[in-house]
Amino acid sequence: MQMSYLLQLVLIGSAGAFGAVARYVLGHLVASRVGSTFPFGTLIINVSGSFVIGVLFALTARHLLSTTGQLILATGFLGGYTTFSSMSWEGVQLARAGSLRASVLYLGENVVLGLLAASAGIALGW
Repeated sequence: MQMSYLLQLVLIGSAGAFGAVARYVLGHLVASRVGSTFPFGTLIINVSGSFVIGVLFALTARHLLSTTGQLILATGFLGGYTTFSSMSWEGVQLARAGSLRASVLYLGENVVLGLLAASAGIALGW
């Protein structure tokens, strides 16, 4: 059965709202535990989101998850959960605070660990 476009939009938007709330809660939890000098929360969020999107794409390729389910979870939930803009802002803030090395390390970790996590998710889901 084909899901209506309007229903897809509602489900993607709702999933995105849940993803944004999950990002906020996890980011707050990590910052309260380890401090906010280095943005570990966003790093954990982006890497875990990369892993999950890898799993979702592998499950969809194996026909264990529908393309509609993938769309709702990847575009909706993970779109709200992961955050390129916060990562970029935090990288700039580290550099502005005089921590150019930490800024480069943080941005590089997000990219490299994100790629590795997505690859691991695909391997796990395959």
